[in-house]
This record gives sequence, C-alpha cells and structure tokens, in this order.
Amino acid sequence: MAAIPPFHLAFPVHDLDTARHFYGEVLGCPEGRSSPHWIDFDFYGHQIVTHLVEKPAQPAGQGHVDGKEVPVPHFGVVLPMEAWQALAQRLERAGVEFVMKPQIRFPGQPGEQATMFFLDPSSNALEIKAFKDLSQLFAK
Repeated sequence: MAAIPPFHLAFPVHDLDTARHFYGEVLGCPEGRSSPHWIDFDFYGHQIVTHLVEKPAQPAGQGHVDGKEVPVPHFGVVLPMEAWQALAQRLERAGVEFVMKPQIRFPGQPGEQATMFFLDPSSNALEIKAFKDLSQLFAK
C-alpha cells in the first residue's frame, strides 16, 4: 500500500493535563506543539489536537455493526496486528474501560478484523483496528 498523507483531527477535551496523560502516557503518542489551550499529538503518524473546552464531548449515538452497538462519532487508526495486540495489552494494564473489548469482528469473512472501542477521559470515542489481511480494508 502506498504511503498516504497524514490526517489532522481536532477535538474537544475538558482538561489538558488529563488529555496529556491519556494520549501521551497511556496511548504512547508523542507530544508536539502546545499552548495553554491545545496540545498536538503524533497519533501513529497523524496529527491529532486536543482543544480545551468547558464541556466534554458526548457520543451522539450508537451505530450498529456486526450485531453490536458502537459509539458514533469515533475516530481511530488501523494498526498492524502485532501493534494492535500490544496496544490492547497496554490499555488493559492501564485499566482502560472498553466500550467494546478487544475482539475479532467478521471472522472468516471478507474484512475480518480485530477491533476495540474505548473512551478518552473527555468521552471522545476511539476505535483501534487491525486486519488479518490489510488488502481487505475496503472489502465488500
């Protein structure tokens, strides 16, 4: 797969120190530039920016995927399987509560994938995936 340009995502958090700990320490994302109002993080080669707001985000609703409810909106990344497994173990050791525990979705079907959902301390939903075969990323 050819290299793709990094995406940029800015989203609200209610406390920058808590966001710095969660994204920096728990998820292991290196910190970039910051101010008293925002922090940039390197999210697996992509730029995410936490912006300080008064009220934390709330998921808008639930989507239905493979017979399960998932928080919407959410964002995330597709990792190699070994990195996904290591992150799942890291999150479990850190005591992160999963909205959807690490599991395999669509087993034996096109697009078979490992997935997990969790919320950051400001209730932003994240999904981290890995594919058995990355060429199946957009399989029908």
